[in-house]
Amino acid sequence: MKEKVVLAYSGGLDTSVILKWLIEKGFEVIAFVADVGQKEDFDACSEKARYLGASKVIIADLKREFIEDYVLKAIMANAIYEDRYLLGTALARPLIAKKQIEVAKAEGATAVAHGATGKGNDQVRFELTYFALMPGVKVISPWKDKEFLAQFQGRTDLLKYASDHKIPVKASIDKPYSEDDNLMHISHEAGILEDPMYSLNKNMLEKMVMPQDAPDKETRIVIHFKNGLPVKLVNKDDGTIKEDAYEMYVYLNELAGKNGIGLLDMVENRFVGIKSRGVYETPAATVLHIAHKDIEGIAMDREVMRLVSMLTPKFAEIIYNGFWFSPEMDFLMAAIKKSQELIDGSVHLCLYKGNVMIEGRESPSSLYNKKLSSMDIDGGFDQTDSKGFIRINAIRLMAHRAIIEESEKK
Repeated sequence: MKEKVVLAYSGGLDTSVILKWLIEKGFEVIAFVADVGQKEDFDACSEKARYLGASKVIIADLKREFIEDYVLKAIMANAIYEDRYLLGTALARPLIAKKQIEVAKAEGATAVAHGATGKGNDQVRFELTYFALMPGVKVISPWKDKEFLAQFQGRTDLLKYASDHKIPVKASIDKPYSEDDNLMHISHEAGILEDPMYSLNKNMLEKMVMPQDAPDKETRIVIHFKNGLPVKLVNKDDGTIKEDAYEMYVYLNELAGKNGIGLLDMVENRFVGIKSRGVYETPAATVLHIAHKDIEGIAMDREVMRLVSMLTPKFAEIIYNGFWFSPEMDFLMAAIKKSQELIDGSVHLCLYKGNVMIEGRESPSSLYNKKLSSMDIDGGFDQTDSKGFIRINAIRLMAHRAIIEESEKK
């Protein structure tokens, strides 16, 4: 019997060539297609995989799980990589790899394969998940295989192989760069974008418009949170209400995209040590991140907030580097969830030409006390007590100054 391998299949040039190449190497290939919200003709993708020789094609609808168990949890943790990137691709990979392993176990496959490049982050994200969830699995990564690399040195060789083996490929002259699309975002990188001085243009955008092309009209919404998670969205302009997490996210993607929100062009540090330029469109997550940070401001204890602020960069790094299924992630996730137990309330926002403006917030767990903070209301604490508070905090500063002055005398 042939050895079974489950291939993470997208229908694109790379994975189509890999599917055929694996069959030539004597494997029985099961094509696994993950639907995480990308624009794709899944029927055509399935038909293509079977045409190329896949023994079975499994298409998994992961959109709801992606939003509820990955995207919203990352937003709850304020996860942003290098203070800018909201981790759209990095969040989808562990879910795809997890389901791929589940398919491998169900189908009795001893191997899994992917088409990620040996220079990128996705190879790490896929393979760390494979090993974490199925330690004895055989991993086939063609772009790190010497035999494969000897045969395919680049896109030209892939296209020639596709032509020789009658593999249908989509024309991509109009898009001389690569894209990764899912419900959270779409990324654009490589090709012409490898020049860091190449300016993106509005024709590239898929999920949003350029801020300057957005309507000259504000959109006002309210986002309600419970335990740090968005649970309800109200459009104040037309009365639309969304309370299902998945439906809310899809709707907010549309609203924010129309208002030119969520565009990012950055150079980031890949886990493998290479700098990479990427253009990202992340409409809904951008709005939710800003709203969540704001509700934390009124409902989270100061010292807890300081601790969370120290943890979240590490949390984002763990996601980016592919360690979603790890002891450190389990630990941090537990800590983050604990910090969110009283992060309840609503945030009122105005969306306008790429901007997300906070117009108000309220919370049943509010720690804001008008009497304590007001300059006009007498109450809270005796203001004369601040004199001693300041003197105590000044002790070490005065001691430090005394040492400096003594040193200068010498």
